[in-house]
Amino acid sequence: MTAVFPFLDPGRYEPHELHSLDRIWPETNCYVDLWIEILNTIRLPPEAMLGFTLTQDFEGDQFTFFKVPLEDLETLYGIRVTELAVFDKVEDHVAQQIARGRLCLLEMDSYFMPDTQGVAYRTEHGKTTVAINRLSEKDKEIDYFHNGGFWRLSGEDYDGLFGRLYPEGSQPFLPYTEFVKFPDHLPSDMLIRQRARELLTRHILRMPSRNPIAEFSRVLPEQVSLIADRPFGFFHKYAFNTLRQLGANFELAATHFRWMSDFGEFSDAIEASLKIAEAAKSVQFQLARAVTRRKFDALVSALDPAIEAWDELSEAVKVKID
Repeated sequence: MTAVFPFLDPGRYEPHELHSLDRIWPETNCYVDLWIEILNTIRLPPEAMLGFTLTQDFEGDQFTFFKVPLEDLETLYGIRVTELAVFDKVEDHVAQQIARGRLCLLEMDSYFMPDTQGVAYRTEHGKTTVAINRLSEKDKEIDYFHNGGFWRLSGEDYDGLFGRLYPEGSQPFLPYTEFVKFPDHLPSDMLIRQRARELLTRHILRMPSRNPIAEFSRVLPEQVSLIADRPFGFFHKYAFNTLRQLGANFELAATHFRWMSDFGEFSDAIEASLKIAEAAKSVQFQLARAVTRRKFDALVSALDPAIEAWDELSEAVKVKID
């Protein structure tokens, strides 16, 4: 087997609607985005896995980089994800798993990934996760899931990605790697919905005890004032790890509630989640202006609508388990 999904062609690939450009946050983070597309490829609903978004917290300098729990993937879809020990050439390990019908998820350097053109490609080294569907060492080429799409890279990018451009005698490149075991039989939509509802109850119980957006709001002006003294490029890193993670997380929460909802069952939760997503987008624009003008006072109350919405969301979902 030369590809896990041999029918996929990067040139004709159509992303899932969760990556539609008309969404508030068309992309979220590399790990969740690639799982959306993997599940889309095997015709399973990615909306079912998104209950975990309720557990997002503010961690002091960033919002939780939200990732679907591996146990949720197994519970919902029968998909098992395990760390792959990398002790030899990375390409050989990946090829071995592809031959067994398994995807490999690797943390790679976006500097060598042409799909990040205009953001990181050939300008900045950064860690990101990809899922490799096809690898040809002979052609120095891979096809891979990354962010909201499915891509191909080759040639010098291939060499760079697998550490072949380091000076002779350098230590080998050994990225953190997971591999995916797909079930022999995919679960029915009815079973997935049943399991998603059970998981949602569990995640509601794991929501932060204090409003994480209120905690973020209290330190936001001070953090941004310090960012103003950094090169402007640092602003994008800060915004990605705070407001984008917050906003994208709760837009996905709204998507989950909409998918779960029967006859308006989660209408209040959907509305509150979308308020958070929209407020985070608005404040991200305000943040850029504050850094440029070095005026931070307006940020003190900028997140008030999102703070209120989180409290509304918490109340709306906890009613479901009382």
